[in-house]
Amino acid sequence: IFSFLDIVTLCRCAQISKAWNILALDGSNWQRIDLFNFQTDVEGRVVENISKRCGGFLRKLSLRGCIGVGDSSLKTFAQNCRNIEHLNLNGCTKITDSTCYSLSRFCSKLKHLDLTSCVSITNSSLKGISEGCRNLEYLNLSWCDQVTKDGIEALVRGCRSLRALLLRGCTQLEDEALRHIQNYCHELVSLNLQSCSRITDEGVVQICRGCPRLQALCLSGCSNLTDASLTALALNCPRLQILEAARCSHLTDAGFTLLARNCHDLEKMDLEECILITDSTLIQLSIHCPKLQALSLSHCELITDDGILHLSNSSCGHERLRVLELDNCLLVTDVALEHLEHCRGLERLELYDCQQVTRAGIKRMRAQLPNVKVHAYFAPVTPPTAVGGNGPRLCRCCVIL
Repeated sequence: IFSFLDIVTLCRCAQISKAWNILALDGSNWQRIDLFNFQTDVEGRVVENISKRCGGFLRKLSLRGCIGVGDSSLKTFAQNCRNIEHLNLNGCTKITDSTCYSLSRFCSKLKHLDLTSCVSITNSSLKGISEGCRNLEYLNLSWCDQVTKDGIEALVRGCRSLRALLLRGCTQLEDEALRHIQNYCHELVSLNLQSCSRITDEGVVQICRGCPRLQALCLSGCSNLTDASLTALALNCPRLQILEAARCSHLTDAGFTLLARNCHDLEKMDLEECILITDSTLIQLSIHCPKLQALSLSHCELITDDGILHLSNSSCGHERLRVLELDNCLLVTDVALEHLEHCRGLERLELYDCQQVTRAGIKRMRAQLPNVKVHAYFAPVTPPTAVGGNGPRLCRCCVIL
């Protein structure tokens, strides 16, 4: 019974009696611990005490946001909890390469490691991880901006079972880093390269050829990419389900046409600020991607009501589409909202700065789709005032209907 309780309840139970204290604090009840809700209170000694009590029972620990935890306490943790499989250190900004050395030495069973925003992490950490944590399947290095291609090479040589690698904001990475991933990570299904602005088509082509099982790829902010990257995805990664390509302003209808015709499992696409695409892309997605659930077209200013018509009348529009973002699509009007009435599963619609969309149009659509949340942004309204008066103006407002 105690094994089903969360840590707060266990601590309360431990205060009932001596017998309950022994039961509640037994290490077998503390296999999964999340301290995020207590992050401001967690210091190193807390982690050390938990590790001594839980020992080999602990499988999963989240210290997300616990900025008071440093290398010394995590060394003690690693020594005591050698069966740990899932460790989240997101935002633990005090830790350095020393923590990764400890994990490498004592935690060989580690499968999931999140080092997001651990800005002191360098290539040395990745070398250590590759030597001691060869079972690693998930690694998040987002915003660890000291990591370079040399660190990635060391990592992938040792951790060949990686299935998810998140490298958001690792701004020093270039195409050569992707070549190393291509050579060693053939099981990779998820890769995030957001804001890795030095990446070019050459690197993406290498990834696509070496990682044919890829299902999720984020290229947002990789502004050098062209249709050559989409072509490589289309020809090599037929299982692709998620593509995020926001702010890739050189991508065109030609690339997305080929992608849609080859990647029929696409479920989520972020095309924000892909400013060259037109209704042609929507037509191809409507025909070839019946599983599409979420689509962002914000700031795609060439999209019109006709494109929304094709999307709404498709099988994905009728059955799957849940989220549609059309912020700043200046050619979209109330007519598009009439088309979207056919999307019975639509849950959220973004219409900020769609200047030809009116309140009346939104209300008509919501009469047919009462459960949809619509976010819109309307121009100032000046209420009537007495002759010669200076009545109040209503400022621009964000409206959720």
